[in-house]
Amino acid sequence: MSGHRNAGRGTRAVVFGFAGPQLSAQERAFFSATQPFGFILFARNCRDPDQIKALTADLCSTVGRPDAPIFIDEEGGRVQRLKPPHWRNRPPARACGRLYELDPERGLRAAWLHGRLIAADLFPLGIGVDCAPVADVPAPGSHGVIGDRAFAEDARTVARLALAFSEGLRDGGVLPVVKHLPGHGRAIVDSHNELPRVDASLAELDSIDFAPFRALAGLPFGMTAHVLYSAIDAREPATLSARVIGGVIRRMIGFSGILLSDDLSMKALSGSLGKRTELAFTAGCDIVLHCNGDLSEMREVGETTPALSAAIEQRYAEGIVAPQLLYRDAALLELDGLLEGVS
Repeated sequence: MSGHRNAGRGTRAVVFGFAGPQLSAQERAFFSATQPFGFILFARNCRDPDQIKALTADLCSTVGRPDAPIFIDEEGGRVQRLKPPHWRNRPPARACGRLYELDPERGLRAAWLHGRLIAADLFPLGIGVDCAPVADVPAPGSHGVIGDRAFAEDARTVARLALAFSEGLRDGGVLPVVKHLPGHGRAIVDSHNELPRVDASLAELDSIDFAPFRALAGLPFGMTAHVLYSAIDAREPATLSARVIGGVIRRMIGFSGILLSDDLSMKALSGSLGKRTELAFTAGCDIVLHCNGDLSEMREVGETTPALSAAIEQRYAEGIVAPQLLYRDAALLELDGLLEGVS
């Protein structure tokens, strides 16, 4: 882990997206100077395996850290950045939940296989962190932005399946990021476009929404929700709220991993990018995430982002594991067989 020797001396606590399948000269110069903790890939960055391998190597070379983490959102279903023809269409998380309703043991096995097979695709490409699983519990009447990205509508089922999925990722050498803390399932609007407000009582949130995250509190990474919970903080959404992060995520839920903000460029947040960044760190985020690849916005975020603490870098390093052996073809056949006929 030679890259960790420079931890905390110049690495900044930010993960950046970028515009295309290769870095531009401007992006390369900016990343080299700014030294972000890591990078996140989207469909716009992914064409084929050889291109992605070259890209992830270039990203690490640009910041001079061979182990700089590369993130991606690869959940399956609607949220899949690696697409056919080079990668298979993956089932949504809810398919595992429907199988679990019929046979819990087979449902858990499917969730593990789902995570393990995603890791089998990501790890050889140089992608070491997956922004999954979704541990939100959708409520009746909530916006479809979560929908079948959630494993189920029951907190205990979500917790068990999300943990199995996470174990599959980790067994494949990929670190999971549980999201969206402390729960996005009651939102009636899409936080990509506007700020959701949730008016449920703290007791109700604690018994349902927080429960899966409590079961997953030991995972290496978590991501905040751009959701305002009026019973906790009537002014600021979770990402920007010390009451939510300190009082709920860290204490009530007990989450002990590295806490990332959700994408700071989402429209749920207001104010300048610099102000959003400042407020996220003040509230208690360990690392901020900026995804849209807009270089002017990235400059503003970078100027406001502090150095990554040595403790956070060490926690990340300690979470890295080597992948276990997988007979991929057999695993694919098993998963497809388990989910056959599950709608």
